[in-house]
Amino acid sequence: MPYPLLHRSTGARVAFQGYLADYLRGVSEQWLKIAPDANPAMLEMFADRNRHPLRDLVPWAGEFAGKYLTAATQVLRLTHDEALRARLAEFVNQLTALQAEDGYLGPWPHGYELSGRAPQLQHPTWDAWGHYHNMLGLLLWHEETGDEKALDGARRIGDLFCARFLGATRPRLVDTGATEMNLAPVHALALLYKVTGAGRYLDLALQLVGEFAAEDEAGQPLAGDYLRAALARREFFETPKPRWESLHPILGLVELYYLTGEERYRQAFEHWWWSIVKLDRHNNGGFSSGEQAQGNPYHQGAIETCCTIAWIALSVEMLRLTGDPVVADELELSTLNSVVGLHSATGRWATYNTPMDGVRKASAHDIVFQARAGSPELNCCSVNAARGFGMISDWALMHDDEGLVLNWYGPGRMSATLPSGAAVQLVQMTDYPRTGVVRLHVEMAEPEALTLKLRIPFWSTETQVRVNGEPVSGVAPGAYLRLRREWVATDLVEIDLDFAPHFWVGEQECAGLTSVYRGPVLLTYDRRFNDFDPDDIPTLDARTLAGELAPWQGRLEPVLLWAVDTADGRILHLCDFGSAGEGGTPYRSWLPVQGVEPTPFSRANPLRSGRPG
Repeated sequence: MPYPLLHRSTGARVAFQGYLADYLRGVSEQWLKIAPDANPAMLEMFADRNRHPLRDLVPWAGEFAGKYLTAATQVLRLTHDEALRARLAEFVNQLTALQAEDGYLGPWPHGYELSGRAPQLQHPTWDAWGHYHNMLGLLLWHEETGDEKALDGARRIGDLFCARFLGATRPRLVDTGATEMNLAPVHALALLYKVTGAGRYLDLALQLVGEFAAEDEAGQPLAGDYLRAALARREFFETPKPRWESLHPILGLVELYYLTGEERYRQAFEHWWWSIVKLDRHNNGGFSSGEQAQGNPYHQGAIETCCTIAWIALSVEMLRLTGDPVVADELELSTLNSVVGLHSATGRWATYNTPMDGVRKASAHDIVFQARAGSPELNCCSVNAARGFGMISDWALMHDDEGLVLNWYGPGRMSATLPSGAAVQLVQMTDYPRTGVVRLHVEMAEPEALTLKLRIPFWSTETQVRVNGEPVSGVAPGAYLRLRREWVATDLVEIDLDFAPHFWVGEQECAGLTSVYRGPVLLTYDRRFNDFDPDDIPTLDARTLAGELAPWQGRLEPVLLWAVDTADGRILHLCDFGSAGEGGTPYRSWLPVQGVEPTPFSRANPLRSGRPG
């Protein structure tokens, strides 16, 4: 059977430094450790689901606990915070104790379980969707800790799905409505089969793939037709269900490829990923416009946090599947810009919408309608946002059949265990992404032969790499640089990435404007760093554009601030997109720029990066 080309490194540990460490600390202290106690209805909705009067719930309320657990577990992989670990162990004990005897772990009353209906709602419930997120969180927690209660809880949910829907002609899971959400268990069932080997879970997953193509009596699609539509080369925005939630059932396709070896699953998965990159991933690495694909990366609809998190999850699996470093470039783009940008600097709150141009608002403001008694801070995005940071654990340091693969650049230390049992530490001395110079120490107790692959981003057209001062040949953008040698404790790798500005010329709603990048960072106007307002941003000339990093002595220090000369002689201060709007000021990432021509999309240059003519 096929297997991923890249894997999360066994026993890998990461100790980040700098601003990312600050975000992880803030998210852990200000949100993950306190969210369940500050919002007790996250669990209480399961405890009193059969009590009257019935709770007033949003259709997706059952997702909150699972999304929280998934995000927190993946953040724990990075921080190894023992207080967070203890908090999550307690949470898992409480969650699994609320599971019904038949395996049901949702908030809806008896007689309505997994039916898509609830007496207090006129809209379909996303009950299977909620169970999917509970399964995913429990499986990740079991993987991280070996907690058998978590695996048993996930297995009991899987058994409930099988008892209710396996082999059923009516009602099928697809008949419960909200199908882009309620068919997501195909992904968790495939993962559960990998852990347990119980064939019924795989049987139901394959059955659900068949339900992707289901139609009603009038011949209208009930679901997203994710397999047939991909093989027919339709674009994602053209599918019957182009909402962001569809990315979760699509995740099931890649898992089924590994389990069955059927090429059509791989082909479909890769097709959807490239379709989104080309037509629906925005300049800041975020995905969706108005919560769905539009076939237009310039669309001004809301870029929802949950959509971007799902996109990153899809990209992690694309990287594992293909080993394509351009996918890792995409993960970096989304993480350094959108994930940082959707969080407050303290980690206390996250956004619902992180627009390309506009202002940044807490999700508790934008989607306050989801707040309920006992859960004033809970919404689909607040419980999900931290996963964007947590998923760095999946792709920062990986391995393939040859050795280690380094995707993440930034100050800190990474360690891994080699097949020989020896430990290796990769220590990065750098202030990346402020600058493009990385000094990498490869530390081993004893000399040992090791292949180390370094990601060379597609936008870094002139990269220099030296090992112990000697230049390395064969360095190419959009590729991994393979270094095979016997490493000793004094070895030093110096990586000098090309931080010359590169540009994405806008079209459609962004016609006449351009996005400016410095390395992986989207440069952004923020009013608080400038003495002129958004409607008076001076024009930049790409042919003469030069700047320097500028200090900032005020409040809310940005990750980076770049001072550039403009065509009319003024100084424009541009910050990183992740810091833009932190203080509630308006910002713009599409700027007036002259002297650069549009560059077409290609798989070697998915950001349409161009240089001045």
